[in-house]
Amino acid sequence: MTKYFFSFFFLSLFFTSSIFAQINPDNITIIRDQWGVPHIYAKTDAQVAYGLAWASAEDDFETIQETLLPIRGGLGAVKGVEGAVLDFAAHLIEVNEVVDKKYATDISPKFKKILDAYSQGMNDFAKKHPKRVLSKKMFPINGKDVIKGYTLALTLLSGLPGDLQKIVSGKMEAIENRTPMGSNAFAVNSNKTKDGETYLAINPHQPLEGPYSWYEAHLVSQEGMNVLGATLLGGMHITVGANENLAWTHTVNHADFSDIYKLEMHKHEKNKYFYDGKWETLEVRKVKLKVKILGLKIGIKRKMYRSKHGPVLKSKNGNFYALKFTANQTIGGAEQWYMMNKAKNFKEFKTAVSRLGVCTTNMMYTDNQDNIFYASLGLFPKRNPKYDWKKVLPGHTSEVVWGNDFYPFEDIFQIKNPKCGYLGNSNNTPFHATAAAEDIDPSTINSTFGYMTGDNNRSIRYFDWMKNEGKISYEDFKRIKFDTKWHTPAEVHSFPNLELLLNLDPNKYPDLAKIITHLNSWNRETDIENMGATIFNLSYHFIHKDRNKNGFFPNGPPLTEPYLIARLKEVKKHLKKHFKSEDVPLGEMQRHIRGDKSIPMWGGPNVIAAMYGKPYKKGRFKIFAGESYVSLVRFTKDGVQIESIVPYGASNDPKSPHYDDQMEKYSQQELKKMSLKKEDVLKNATRTYHPK
Repeated sequence: MTKYFFSFFFLSLFFTSSIFAQINPDNITIIRDQWGVPHIYAKTDAQVAYGLAWASAEDDFETIQETLLPIRGGLGAVKGVEGAVLDFAAHLIEVNEVVDKKYATDISPKFKKILDAYSQGMNDFAKKHPKRVLSKKMFPINGKDVIKGYTLALTLLSGLPGDLQKIVSGKMEAIENRTPMGSNAFAVNSNKTKDGETYLAINPHQPLEGPYSWYEAHLVSQEGMNVLGATLLGGMHITVGANENLAWTHTVNHADFSDIYKLEMHKHEKNKYFYDGKWETLEVRKVKLKVKILGLKIGIKRKMYRSKHGPVLKSKNGNFYALKFTANQTIGGAEQWYMMNKAKNFKEFKTAVSRLGVCTTNMMYTDNQDNIFYASLGLFPKRNPKYDWKKVLPGHTSEVVWGNDFYPFEDIFQIKNPKCGYLGNSNNTPFHATAAAEDIDPSTINSTFGYMTGDNNRSIRYFDWMKNEGKISYEDFKRIKFDTKWHTPAEVHSFPNLELLLNLDPNKYPDLAKIITHLNSWNRETDIENMGATIFNLSYHFIHKDRNKNGFFPNGPPLTEPYLIARLKEVKKHLKKHFKSEDVPLGEMQRHIRGDKSIPMWGGPNVIAAMYGKPYKKGRFKIFAGESYVSLVRFTKDGVQIESIVPYGASNDPKSPHYDDQMEKYSQQELKKMSLKKEDVLKNATRTYHPK
């Protein structure tokens, strides 16, 4: 009780300021539908932002705080070492300094009002619910804090974790043809559809819960906003979704958004590095972090360095490496998404996207005029072409240190309305985005952008469907989106020579004969009754675990037969220990779990309807990432039609009826009907209220 009294007292000191008295909650209406999804109505966009803050806080206030605490350096004190890593990352990319410097000039006055309104919604909720506040460092927040959260998230998406892993491990090999968990974005128009309609599959593959999971909402104002879709928790707009005229989605594109420089350090003088013919001194900063360990908050000090290139880290091999990112060179992502939410046609949408504030994603678009459009977005600096930017760069020269001169939107990859009638991206190369005859020649795009060049199982499967099918129906489109089959041969980019796993000789390995026979006869489907899928998914898990431990993932030498046999021995041991059998259906081992619910789950890594599991209890695997939000959008003669599903429900409160009420539909690949029309929303309303 004493702890909560002091928390409330601390918060009260800050909430008396008049700057948080701008929005009257009585002017905002939240309608919860039968699934608990909030439909937020107000006169102004700012009022809607307040309503979204309030509604999302009602459903998952704790996770929202986890997305913002790193900018305060406070997540480690709440989440332990895992949180401290993000606190350190926020310091490393200098998120506070960047946003503080740019906020006054780079954010429009109108959008600042919306940011302030969203912040007020969060602050008012925190004031009313002090027991749910995780840290006294957190509140009050303001518009700058929200933008800092976006800047951190976009920089993390730009490849920062991979760069840090390479530097810390000392393994600096360039990573090409990366195959991330990723997402799908599929668009077709009347040239490909039987009914002449235009379809979009919104299918990001994010974590199913926690920070960077999705939150579904519908936002409506009298200032021209009517948009439905999903935002990442802590977001103040719809990130992927549809309005009455258009729809869009994103996948991560993994182009070259960061550079690593190896510094030439002085042999005798500490912190001296050679640059443009003379010795410079590293700037040294000490960072204080608090980490929760065994219930105690332990203070930890870390040194951070800075060179003329940017932040510097010392590798365990003793070398110093500098980092430079593009994602923290702009703070316009949130405002760009707001403009995308409100766009009424392709011209307005393209104007929004051309700001390149959202600078780490692919973007797929459809509209009610039968347009389909794909752009591989990125903020690309003008780099010196004589250097290989995929490799570690020499740190001794300013020739490789780029400034604030970036290529315009017109120069990046984009394609509109191919004659074949379809576009797609599954985190594969943008140079395979449509029919082969209409794909863009890589030589026409600046090579320093570093677009990846490989395909993966998901992209291969999708383009095979499109190439081999004639015109498709909406049901065909839905079937393709929920495809759970591995391509032939098995995907090769993350695990070279993986196909060998499916073609081993059982006669050579009598102890593994049943396991190998299951793989030989496997039909490459990942349905819940499939026994071959169990063995394949387990094999994939043990290969991933071993290669990641040895620093080979996602790249590494090709898999060999002895290596695969060693992994299959692990598979057999696991099945025998936990299931007493080698004949285990996938749904018995792989589960969709929340609370007391445990449902058999289909899918596997890198199938179109992707599922990624992690060890749980009694040998089972719990799905933790993959089909994190699914929405199919159709533009018809009667207007826009929307169906969607989330993995669990609208709320993260175990006491809420919407904590797990979408799990059964989700597991059966069923979607729920959604609508932009208020009369439809009212028909299914279960609660209508003001946020207070």
